[in-house]
Amino acid sequence: MLLSLHRLGGWCIERLQGLVFLAWTMARSFYVRTFGCQMNEHDSEQLEALLSADGLVRAPDLQSADVVVLNTCCIRENADNRFYGHLGHLKSLSEAKPGMQIAVGGCLAQREGEALLERAGHIDVVFGTHNLERLPQLLKKAALSGPVVEVLDARDRVLEPEGLPGHDPAVNELAAAASHDALGALAARRVPYAAWITIQRGCDNSCAFCTVPQVRGPEVSRPFDVLVAEARALAGQGVTEVTLLGQNVNSYGRDITRRRPLFADLLRAIGAVEGIRRVRFTSPHPKDLRPETIAAMAETDAVCEHLHLPLQSGSNRVLGAMHRGYTAQRYLEKVAAARDAIPDLALTTDIIVGFPSETESDFEDTLAVVAEAGYDSAYTFVFSPRPGTAAASMTGSFVPDEVVADRFARLVEVVDRSGISRHRARIGQIEEVLVEGPSKRNADVWTGRTRQGKLVHFSPSFASGPARGPGGQPARGPGGQPGGQPAGGPGSQSNVWPSPATSGDLGLHRGLRPGSYATVQVTDAAPHHLVGYLRELVALPADAGGEVRRPGSEPGGRARPVGVAPEPSGSPEGSVAVGRRLIPVRVG
Repeated sequence: MLLSLHRLGGWCIERLQGLVFLAWTMARSFYVRTFGCQMNEHDSEQLEALLSADGLVRAPDLQSADVVVLNTCCIRENADNRFYGHLGHLKSLSEAKPGMQIAVGGCLAQREGEALLERAGHIDVVFGTHNLERLPQLLKKAALSGPVVEVLDARDRVLEPEGLPGHDPAVNELAAAASHDALGALAARRVPYAAWITIQRGCDNSCAFCTVPQVRGPEVSRPFDVLVAEARALAGQGVTEVTLLGQNVNSYGRDITRRRPLFADLLRAIGAVEGIRRVRFTSPHPKDLRPETIAAMAETDAVCEHLHLPLQSGSNRVLGAMHRGYTAQRYLEKVAAARDAIPDLALTTDIIVGFPSETESDFEDTLAVVAEAGYDSAYTFVFSPRPGTAAASMTGSFVPDEVVADRFARLVEVVDRSGISRHRARIGQIEEVLVEGPSKRNADVWTGRTRQGKLVHFSPSFASGPARGPGGQPARGPGGQPGGQPAGGPGSQSNVWPSPATSGDLGLHRGLRPGSYATVQVTDAAPHHLVGYLRELVALPADAGGEVRRPGSEPGGRARPVGVAPEPSGSPEGSVAVGRRLIPVRVG
């Protein structure tokens, strides 16, 4: 009798759990808010894919969601502050919406763990960077038994989910297989034509200011063949641009071979995948930028002419205190080697101002390196002490806030001067852009990215008048005339083509859509973007087979451009260099 009652009780509990899970998935929606870097953005794509596979649908905004996921960052203090402000706002929202769940993951969750729940009792799930695939199960567990905290060490990854009653076996199987490799192929991409590929997780460096090794663990490279297969699969889905992600991409594969990195080999292999037109990567470490990587960049057509190489400081003394592993001179030598090998290379960087004990002389060294390097742009940061890092304990050497503010302003001035100089040098050139779509500020202006990663605002139609910036003001060319026409006319040395206002509507904008490739005539420049007008629609987005469709092309024959702007009399015929390709500028 007792055994029968026990069995009956177990059956009732199981049925109740099943009903809870059924109710949990019915018509529920989710919203993922991401703080931090591209790695976090890609992790969020994977989280969205897992939740969608579990039967939830994406909500249009945070307020209407049943499940809110905050994917956090802890690299800088302002990221912490933004997250906690957001979390405070969610408290009142969750109180007004019974049944709403809040999950917090990512780097800050990995660092804080239980402390997050103690600080904010309205959180339902806390998970870290090593168990992303567990989120659907953790949400269900919290719905049954209350708040859950599961933050794992990198060595304790849970690869098998709990058997949960009422759970779709296919989703259980998906989660069970969700190692780094399986998760890598999971992503709810925001755009169909571009994708991230995580090639490694974690970091083996010990930079004094950085918390990444604590929250991401040691370097773990994903298998070479898996990454190439993932790139092929993405190309088959219509992706034409991939960005390889890692905390230190240069050292990719060292943990596989136990001797030398495989990053240069990976660049060549992914660059050879049919359908992939552009390969980007971030971020390399200067000490690990090897000659074979530079050679692979130079010799692989698909690899874009852009190198993001974090400097952090131009002072050898400060670089030593940061444990960066290189000197300013060695850094500049590597920059020179890259520029010698890769024509028209764009160079960007990261720089920290106010690292503990930084003197005025140290800062002047940084300004000198920045000026010599001639960056296209830079991410500049004020030093932020992160708990658990070596630099956080250097409190007696912290630089006064007012000194840091002054140095920061001076650095930005030097960086912007370099950026606008390099951008102005591109006025008159024809750039290949991957079209992103209409500008959010001005629907009459479209945006795209060059192979160098530069943002371009351009007029999509030859009937729309002079090219205008996103604020609606006419662009001005090197001679100060609207529409990019130099003061000297078509025969001037700048060789800028006529304003689109004089060219007539050739209908080049018809068929233009996000994911297209086009060429744009650059007519103006600002520190952080270029301005121009459409010259030629080169290729439409790829189809599911990974082939680029070009209207007018014959099977097995040479593709014709969709359309080109007319040349002024006396202008050169033939081709212009776009990246490493020759793009026709006239149709015979």
